[in-house]
Amino acid sequence: MIKPLLFLHIAAGSVALASMLIPIVAIKGGRLHRRAGWVFVGAMAIVSATALLLSGARLFFDPRPAARDAGFFLLAVAFLTANAVSTGVRVLQFKQRTTPHLHWWDTGLPALTALFSLALGAYGIWRGQVLFMAFSVIGLLGGGGALRYWLRIPTTRMHWWFEHMGAMLGGCIAATTAFLVVNASNMGMWPMVAWLSPSIIGTPATIIWTAYYRRRFSATSSRSGISSGAPVAVPGTL
Repeated sequence: MIKPLLFLHIAAGSVALASMLIPIVAIKGGRLHRRAGWVFVGAMAIVSATALLLSGARLFFDPRPAARDAGFFLLAVAFLTANAVSTGVRVLQFKQRTTPHLHWWDTGLPALTALFSLALGAYGIWRGQVLFMAFSVIGLLGGGGALRYWLRIPTTRMHWWFEHMGAMLGGCIAATTAFLVVNASNMGMWPMVAWLSPSIIGTPATIIWTAYYRRRFSATSSRSGISSGAPVAVPGTL
């Protein structure tokens, strides 16, 4: 049972890695952007589901302490990945909301991600695992950020764009991290670098890119004589 799941996990991860750059460079909201985006989302959904099963099997059924540690860590990473991709898709379905969004899935998954991240951080401190502590912070930012987004009243009309972009780029960071970790030994890369470099590079890049679109939307709105939060003719859906 484990081997077929692992094969499916690897295959889906390969598809996600191959498709993730297309939505980034394609015209936002165009047919290519949407189609490639859905391929990426579907592949990452399979990656997340199989990762939950594989890491759960390690955590609960493998008696070796090292395997259980790995299972706990990978389970938290799986929740982080699932939360990013789920948020990136779900925000598009509630673009017009004007009140807090309390759907059990949309608030439950990031809350679970944040809780697992807290537990991972506490365990990492107890065991002296720097990687666990680092991913605890990443998970708290991802889960807490998504939960904050859903529970807050939107303050701009383009709130969904920025959340969608940040969440999907988070999924891309997860796919890149998995690729580097699997191939670290072949690439002569220190495992800690493989685990953390995508987040260290990708997070500031996401912030810069988001700031660029905020300025772009603001400039477009000003020229149109409308409020800075109003929609502009630059769609950003999958």
